[in-house]
Amino acid sequence: MQIDILTIFPEMFESPFSESILKRAQDKNLVQIKIHNLRDWTTDNHRSVDDRPFEGGAGMIMRVDVVDRALHDLKSKIKNEKLESKVILLDTKGEFYTQQKAQILSEEKHLIFIVPHYEGIDYRVHKYLADEAICIGPYILTGGELPTMVVVDSIVRLLPGAINEESLREESFQNQQPTTEILSPKTYPLKPNIEYPQYTRPAEYKGWKVPEILLSGNHKEIEEWRRENEK
Repeated sequence: MQIDILTIFPEMFESPFSESILKRAQDKNLVQIKIHNLRDWTTDNHRSVDDRPFEGGAGMIMRVDVVDRALHDLKSKIKNEKLESKVILLDTKGEFYTQQKAQILSEEKHLIFIVPHYEGIDYRVHKYLADEAICIGPYILTGGELPTMVVVDSIVRLLPGAINEESLREESFQNQQPTTEILSPKTYPLKPNIEYPQYTRPAEYKGWKVPEILLSGNHKEIEEWRRENEK
């Protein structure tokens, strides 16, 4: 398996991925984990990966164009190795993560994780670039770095040869049937206040447009759009 991680804080991953089972799995060539600095795909002198949200509000939103360039570059290299890539976004709008999902992902050959930070990521990444979005629970963290570490750890330990197979069979969640009632942020009994989609510059990218209402400057209509699109 190969895992590529796109982040603006690559140093955060160094220690967790160089210890214990994750280190041994890499030493055995069961998995190859590559951490990439998303800023390497920026085009300005400041290496900017974010911008102000069109709809206003606090914080900065990570840009779709930078993420797209990074994914295109990684996929083009993998294509030469004839591996199919699955792109996963860590996002509060995603489905809640389970042991069953970990098992499914452990059977993939190549995973690319998009790690958001700041206030969030342009919704066009969610809509057009990610194959799926994952949320590890109904709570808020500073960024997607720790959730990505959690997901990668849960996947790698399931790879054949990573740990004793008998230990896996006896683990608490390994044979548990999924409980669909709690897998989605929409139905979770302690559902967080999920935010509306957010967008930043450019207003149009590859034909993917920011909703016109967010460019109107009409604060009342924007507020109504926000309420209607919370999910």
